[in-house]
Amino acid sequence: MTKRIGIGVLTYLLPTFALGFVWHLVLFKSYYEALAMYRRDVIIPFGFLSMSIQALIFAWIYDNLFAAGRAKLSRGLSYAAFGAALSWSFTTVAVAAKNVMSSVPNYLLIESAFTAVQWLLVGPLTAFAMPRAADPSAG
Repeated sequence: MTKRIGIGVLTYLLPTFALGFVWHLVLFKSYYEALAMYRRDVIIPFGFLSMSIQALIFAWIYDNLFAAGRAKLSRGLSYAAFGAALSWSFTTVAVAAKNVMSSVPNYLLIESAFTAVQWLLVGPLTAFAMPRAADPSAG
């Protein structure tokens, strides 16, 4: 189980951190600057810590709710739909509700797109990389 959870953590953390860094701080940096909602000196270790906590929880969820049955792609897409909906609720909607920004609709648009891309990567990757619980070689 520990090995499976470790793989699940990595399949969430690595693509999410890489995509998050490039998306927010490179590709769409000026878009986010125009939203005027982020600090100039982002604290990357806090972002990494937050993603690490999320990764552990999502790995546990995948292992306990999605890892058994169905074909890998089906498991991955089901997990992606679940993860995207949950993530969107606390990383997009909640932030739009409580943070000051120049345009709530623009924020919702860009962060909804980010969440969709993130989970289209994470869901299938997790399903294909993380062994099933019933697999004796899964550890």
